[in-house]
Amino acid sequence: MRTPMAWLRRNLVVIAGLGTLAYLILPNVVVTVFSFNNPTGRFNYAWQQFSLDAWKDPCGVADLCGSLSLSLQIALWATIGATVLGTAIAFAMVRYRFRGRGAVNSLIFLPMAMPEIVMAASLLALFLNMGIRLGFWTILIAHVMFCLSFVVAAVKARVLSMDPRLEEAARDLYAGPAQTFLRVTLPIAAPGIAAGALLSFALSFDDFIITNFNSGNTVTFPMFVWGSAQRGTPVQINVIGTAMFVIAVLVVLAGQTIGNRRKKAQPK
Repeated sequence: MRTPMAWLRRNLVVIAGLGTLAYLILPNVVVTVFSFNNPTGRFNYAWQQFSLDAWKDPCGVADLCGSLSLSLQIALWATIGATVLGTAIAFAMVRYRFRGRGAVNSLIFLPMAMPEIVMAASLLALFLNMGIRLGFWTILIAHVMFCLSFVVAAVKARVLSMDPRLEEAARDLYAGPAQTFLRVTLPIAAPGIAAGALLSFALSFDDFIITNFNSGNTVTFPMFVWGSAQRGTPVQINVIGTAMFVIAVLVVLAGQTIGNRRKKAQPK
């Protein structure tokens, strides 16, 4: 006869995993629930009654959609810039040997270990000393620099796992450097590049500390949320947060589905 303690020991890892997942998902569930709330006061912290008014008019709060659009633009361009530069750096660090490679590797990963406030203050001092006006472009430059390390880490891990014999086989079949890269190297490295790009977009869209230091009078969505929380949090913020969470989940599910289909389509 199996005792409860034996069952618990056998399923302890599963229980811990489910508990951790529930802990991570719980804030998103709360945000989703309160996106359907109709608060009586300025603060959306206590449940009053069910309402779809915020979903019908998500831009009902002044400057909310403007700040959201700005954050999406910055995140998109920062993702493109960081992905292009990070992919090139990752390939260079894995495929080539050059003087100072170890120092460059340390400098690339330094922003991941450095507190954000240190980078934010350093970039602010740099922009002020160069006489650059704070705004959209200073935020974009700061976000590219911040996201670059994460792209390099993701792409570098993928490139290290690649079999160089595949590229050698392509060259033996008279494929040129461009054909080898586009048809062999790039498709194999694509999952790492996509992971770095998605991570960059999420980090850029969500960033507050670096943006707050280098934004000037420009207001992004995280800064709008921070400012609104001091005066009263509108329900529309929960609506935007819920929509972004659902989109992120759908993107992950789509990626998993495509990956599973490709695995099933491969000959055994």
